[in-house]
Amino acid sequence: MSNLEKLPVTVITGFLGSGKTTLIRNLMQNPQGKRLAIVVNEFGDVGVDGEILKSCAIPDCPEENIMELSNGCICCTVADDFIPTIEQLMALEPRPDHIVIETSGLALPKPLLKAFDWPDIRSKITVDGVIALADAEAVADGRFAPNVAAVDAQREADDSLDHETPLSEVFEDQVSCADIVLLTKPDLAGADGVAKARAIVLAEAPRALPVVEVAEGVVDARVILGLEAAAEDDMDNRPSHHDGHDDHEHDDFESVVIDIPEQADPAAFAAKIEKLAKDQNILRIKGYAAVTGKPMRLLVQAVGARVRHQFDRPWKPEEGRQGRMVVIAEHDDVNEAVIRAALVD
Repeated sequence: MSNLEKLPVTVITGFLGSGKTTLIRNLMQNPQGKRLAIVVNEFGDVGVDGEILKSCAIPDCPEENIMELSNGCICCTVADDFIPTIEQLMALEPRPDHIVIETSGLALPKPLLKAFDWPDIRSKITVDGVIALADAEAVADGRFAPNVAAVDAQREADDSLDHETPLSEVFEDQVSCADIVLLTKPDLAGADGVAKARAIVLAEAPRALPVVEVAEGVVDARVILGLEAAAEDDMDNRPSHHDGHDDHEHDDFESVVIDIPEQADPAAFAAKIEKLAKDQNILRIKGYAAVTGKPMRLLVQAVGARVRHQFDRPWKPEEGRQGRMVVIAEHDDVNEAVIRAALVD
C-alpha cells in the first residue's frame, strides 16, 4: 500500500456476546493476504477480549498489531486514547493493510465515525465499513429490538411495562449505522428464529442492508473487508437516537470486577454464574478462573444465563493463577455484594 493511500478501517460493532471476538479471530486466521491491525475496546478493567486475540497472533497480525483500549467507551475517549492508538498503528513498520476495531458492546458507532474527522487522521484513514453483529436468538426474542406497535399494545395492558430500554437504543443505533449485518448463532435460533431476526433487523434499518448468517465467526474476509463505504462521508444516512447530542451516557450500565478463588469443578462454577445471571438480571460475565489440579486457565464467557467455558492456555508464572471475572449489568441491577457472594462464597 502506498503511504499516499488512505488506510482502511473496519468497525465491528454489536451487542454484548454477539460474537465480535470470535469473528475477528477468524479474520486473523484468514486475512486474504492482508496484514491486519486490531483495536479492542473493553468495558471494564480486565482485557479479556484482547488477551484472547493476542493468543491467536500470527505473522499477518502479530501481537504488536493488537491494541487494547480499556479506559472507557472508545467514542468517549477519542483524544486521550483512540487517536493516539490509531496514529501508533499507522506508524508501524511494516504498515498494516487494514485496521479492524472491535467496539465494546455498549458503544454507539456513529460518534466513533465522527472521530475519523479528527484533523490529525482524516486525510490518512477511511472507514471501509461498519459491521454490526446481532445474536439471532436474542433478536428473534425481541429483547433488544422491540416493535413499537407491540410495545404500545403491552403498555395499554400494563402501564408498568416499558420495553424502550437503553439496550434497544444501542441495538437500533448499531443497525442504523451498519453497512452489513451479521446474524450470529443461527444454530441456537433455528430457521424460524433466523427468519424472524432478519425481518426485525430489516425493519430497523434506515436503508437496504445485506443481512448474512454467520456461525462460529466463519465468514470470508472478502465479504466484510474492502467494502469501500467511506462511512465517515455518509453520516446523514446513518441516523442515531443521539443525533444532536455531543455525547451519550453510559450511566445506565455498570461493570464490577471480582477476583475469583481457585475452583474445584468448572461445571459447578458455570452453574453459579448461570444462577447469578438469572437472579440478578446480569447481561454479561467474562473472565478467567483457575481450576484445582489443572495447569490450564479456564476461560468463561456468559451472555445472560447462557454460559460457555473452556481451557484456553497455560497460566503464566507472573499471573499467579489469579482468577478474575468482569460482570456487566444495567445500573439498577448491580449489587456488588450480592455478585461477590455468588461468585466467591
